[in-house]
Amino acid sequence: MKIVIAKAILENILIHIQPFLEKKDTSQITSHILIEARQNLLVLKATDYEIGLHVQTTQAHIEEVGNVTANGKKLLDIVRILKENDLTLESQHDILHVHQGSSKFKLPTFQSNEFPKFPSFSETANITIDAQSLVTSLKKITPAADTNNPKFELNGALIDIRNNNINFVATDTRRLALVNIDNSSSRELSIIIPKKAIVEIQKLFFDDISIVYDETYLIIKSQNYNFFTKLINGKFPDYNRIIPKELKHTLKLSKPQIIDSIKQITTISNDMKLTFEANKITFESLTDDNIEAKTTIECDTSFSAPFHIAVNSRYILDFLSQIQSTQFTIGMNEPNQPFVLQDNNFKTIVMPIVI
Repeated sequence: MKIVIAKAILENILIHIQPFLEKKDTSQITSHILIEARQNLLVLKATDYEIGLHVQTTQAHIEEVGNVTANGKKLLDIVRILKENDLTLESQHDILHVHQGSSKFKLPTFQSNEFPKFPSFSETANITIDAQSLVTSLKKITPAADTNNPKFELNGALIDIRNNNINFVATDTRRLALVNIDNSSSRELSIIIPKKAIVEIQKLFFDDISIVYDETYLIIKSQNYNFFTKLINGKFPDYNRIIPKELKHTLKLSKPQIIDSIKQITTISNDMKLTFEANKITFESLTDDNIEAKTTIECDTSFSAPFHIAVNSRYILDFLSQIQSTQFTIGMNEPNQPFVLQDNNFKTIVMPIVI
């Protein structure tokens, strides 16, 4: 195998591939990328078995077709220090040679035929959705997805695919985020995508995409990328039971005012108490220390008696950081019952702190 490629193009591909590599154990073939020089096409692949990425480009001169592997991190380290000119990759006798001018590097390789195979489907279900809707929906719910939860299904997001719509859902048990979009699908199925995969999808896809899935894998394809993730095997909580069916109190609030007030309180504590009165909302810090933060905004709430809720302020800020509107809706029932933050098709249900 021998190719000539611009440093900037190869470096960009290698940067995108890094999250898909096994970095702790370099003896594993999954610490390597697979480089496939085909006729007029260069393909690079990386996978840690759980997620994988196939990147292809026609912006390389293929002098000799062939396959080779190389440590993905080491190859990126080499490419980064080279000049902004073309460089050559050439495999000889189980060694990958990297040349640019008088600079020469060697990297050991594994047998390319031992590189893990990517999943492929001949006949399976598909989702018709544009990349922007997919990425925007996942971005909104990502903060609510848990990390390192012993219940593995909570370390990701549910994509609940129905005939006429899709619900994107994530929860860490203290809050639940949900985005509903109208969409048609050839098959109804609920799948759980790991949080790591959710994060990478948001970085990769901006153009036309196609999505196929089964009970084990989800594959997303665009012009240059072919991404797969292994799905989490588990039963996601019944999110419909968590969403309040009715709300006694519903208010329209100003996003900038609420953010400004909350940030004042977080100088002292992330936990805070909100008191709704007829013409104002008071924000107070909750802390055992003998320090306090308190601020008030004028607001017509229609409450005839003071109404209190206590909450981790981060949950509200996470919701507000994902909306474009200058106003949002808050819906409440009783002080110790879940309340709802909503903006169009995006809502977050928050469990209050019991005080």
